[in-house]
Amino acid sequence: MKLLVLTQKVDLNDSNLGSFHAWLQRLSEQVDHLYVVCLQKGEDTLNTDKVTILSLGKERGAVSTVRYAARFYAHLWRLRGEYDKVLVHMNPEYAIMGGLFWRLAGKKVLLWYTHKAVNLKLRLAEKFVTKIFTASKESFRLPSKKVEVVGHGVNMEEFATQKWLRQLPNYREQILLLIAGRVAPSKDLETPIRAVAALKHIEDIPPVFLDVIGSPILDVDYNYKEKLESFKKELHCAGNVRLNDSRSYQQMSHVYQTHHILIHTSRTGSMDKVVLEALAAGRIVVTSSEAYRHLDGSGFVFWFPPGGYQELANTIEKIYKAGILVPNQKAIEYVKKNHNLDTLVGKIMAYFSV
Repeated sequence: MKLLVLTQKVDLNDSNLGSFHAWLQRLSEQVDHLYVVCLQKGEDTLNTDKVTILSLGKERGAVSTVRYAARFYAHLWRLRGEYDKVLVHMNPEYAIMGGLFWRLAGKKVLLWYTHKAVNLKLRLAEKFVTKIFTASKESFRLPSKKVEVVGHGVNMEEFATQKWLRQLPNYREQILLLIAGRVAPSKDLETPIRAVAALKHIEDIPPVFLDVIGSPILDVDYNYKEKLESFKKELHCAGNVRLNDSRSYQQMSHVYQTHHILIHTSRTGSMDKVVLEALAAGRIVVTSSEAYRHLDGSGFVFWFPPGGYQELANTIEKIYKAGILVPNQKAIEYVKKNHNLDTLVGKIMAYFSV
């Protein structure tokens, strides 16, 4: 089998899309040749004998949409006859642009999509593809008989490592909280900052520190980050809350392993991958997302109501006093069973093989 993959970026160091590099690595091991068309190319370690990467050139500087489209069709023309199946990753527009050609050629086209947005692009793409894979029912909200919920694809080799046995700080001395991901208003970072401020007044727990690992992208995000800097000073917890830039995907395993709890307050409604990565690293997660509420009571995921900073503070205190701020094997096993990259790649290959 020769597979064509269309995606936004190929870059193992990218803080957001670096995880897809592992997808490409696994897929390349299952096919005769892997062709990749991406908007932007960065660093990769893929086998050049089995993988061909063609970029639309965004890494050389932004150009017009018309120029990108021209390059897209030029690559499709160059690869005509070279591939049997098509995987479109997260970009419905690629399915629209190539959909008619692939339908006429009788090729299977699988779309991977995990986002709550339902727009015209997605509605059109659904008409052209032959199958849609998504991580959870909340991750694809357009009704379609083509949709199959298959779980996320977390690279267990990257996160479920024994290194955390010696890297995790003693929680009796300090409690280290983590927020990972883009700094944006939809992430509701005010709630965990308020919780940290509330925890400062509890005498029978050690100092609590919150590290926010993520960068703003849009102008509104940069303004939001400035407001957060002022906000934490107003609550007199500036020394306990640290706003840091994003880390590369390669560094995130270490980031998870050196914190006790991942705090997740995103209001996107989707099954965010950072939660699963933290669980794969054996970390406890405290979340206000409805996508993970079904795991409340599992012993590794704790749910609190959105905006409930006092409930969040109370939950952190309860977790500390329960003495469970240690690597959690049940969390690792949950991700391994339900969101394992190897399992997902197997499902992708099984669909294309029928």
